[in-house]
Amino acid sequence: MSECLFCKIVKGDINLSKVMETENVLAFNDINPQAPVHVLVIPKVHISSITKVQKEHSALISDMMQVINEVAKKTGIVESGFRVVVNHGENAGQAVPHLHFHVLGGRKMTWPPG
Repeated sequence: MSECLFCKIVKGDINLSKVMETENVLAFNDINPQAPVHVLVIPKVHISSITKVQKEHSALISDMMQVINEVAKKTGIVESGFRVVVNHGENAGQAVPHLHFHVLGGRKMTWPPG
């Protein structure tokens, strides 16, 4: 997906504030943070949304969960708590058609979100 913003980030075409990187996963600070800590965790392969995750992606999703945990530790939000959000579709707020998890923390989270 040469036009996908996150694929361009994975290829290194766009500079960003990287939080961590593994062989299969990239985590970087959101350019429009909704909390003091707002990190996006993405797979390096293009998967357009959570509904496109297949059984063969199991190891990748497990890697993403490990990166989320490491990001929470690295950013100091494990003890205070954090929220992990994944959106599907425009009405849910998915702005980039590439699977990504939002890791949010550093302040009290309310429910409903806002």
